Amino acid sequence: MSGRPQELADGLWRWTARHPQWHPGEFGREVASFAVRAPDALLLIDPLLPADGGAAVLDTLDAAAGGGPVAILVTIPYHARSAEPLWERYRAQGASIHGHENVAKRLGDRSGLQRLRPGDALPGGASAHAIGRPVRMEQPIFLPSHGALAFGDAVVEADGRLRVWSERRVDDRVRAFYAERFNPTLRPLLHLGAERVLVTHGAPVLARGTQALAEALDDEPWYHRPA
Repeated sequence: MSGRPQELADGLWRWTARHPQWHPGEFGREVASFAVRAPDALLLIDPLLPADGGAAVLDTLDAAAGGGPVAILVTIPYHARSAEPLWERYRAQGASIHGHENVAKRLGDRSGLQRLRPGDALPGGASAHAIGRPVRMEQPIFLPSHGALAFGDAVVEADGRLRVWSERRVDDRVRAFYAERFNPTLRPLLHLGAERVLVTHGAPVLARGTQALAEALDDEPWYHRPA
């Protein structure tokens, strides 16, 4: 793990931190966070500060924000993690938190939260998208300034490719559920034409992201639970 942000492209950073509820096994031991410098704000995607306080992360974010607005975008409620302390840090700069209404349950001070619904106008031109049937609380976020699509847990990278992460061990019934009910709700995301796919678990896809996502949707779901 490296708490020092890596600049993946101009104005796009990624850093990792140990999972707050770490479990045995390599996969899931660390989680990734992202920062995107959009024209009107610095966007933080599912930010988690390292346990040591994240001095290197904060230095990078301070410089990238440049005293301007900061918007914290949460893809799924339990990824709120460091949203509140970062909101407090940048509150004087007009910081805001955007996420599903259940994010409020994870905040001590809810005054900075703006409920995120698909179709809402977000800083940086970002947009949230509904997935799942029934609809899940997770909302992938498209970041047009960098042609990037960010997922919480629905899509991960494993063994060098994107995979749709199953919540249950894969059998014929689970295969049918994903093929017939869940993956079709992800297919509209292909029309966004994302060049990059940013995932919490695993390595990001930095080129031909739409193709990588399409291949994941055509593949069977991937299941992982720690021993």
